[in-house]
Formats: sequence, C-alpha cells, structure tokens
Amino acid sequence: MDIPPIEQLNQRIDQLIDHVRRLEQDNALLRQSQDELQKERARLLQKNDLARTKIEAMISRLKAMEQR
Repeated sequence: MDIPPIEQLNQRIDQLIDHVRRLEQDNALLRQSQDELQKERARLLQKNDLARTKIEAMISRLKAMEQR
C-alpha cells in the first residue's frame, strides 16, 4: 500500500526537524569547545609571557654579574 503524499511530507518534515535539532546540539557543543580552547589559548599566552619576562630578567641579572 502506498503512503499518501501528505504522510510522506509529514515524515520528511519530522526527519528534517530531527536533523535540525542534531545540528543545533552539535553547533552548541562546537561553540562550547571553541570557547574553552580560546580560554586555554589565553592562559597559555599569559604563561608564555610570564616565562619570557622571567627569562629576560635572569639574562639581565647574568649580564650584570658578568660586568662586575
């Protein structure tokens, strides 16, 4: 028995709604992951800057010690 066209349309609409919901969930997860990665990047850049500052200070002290 053939499915009436209106029923086929309803099934297709339901499939599309399910697909959109999955895409919205995936999108939300990706945005959350992106936010976390951006925060992690900012923390790492800050740590890198702190390490660079400390190393530059050590180098300056070593140069000062050599000149004595």
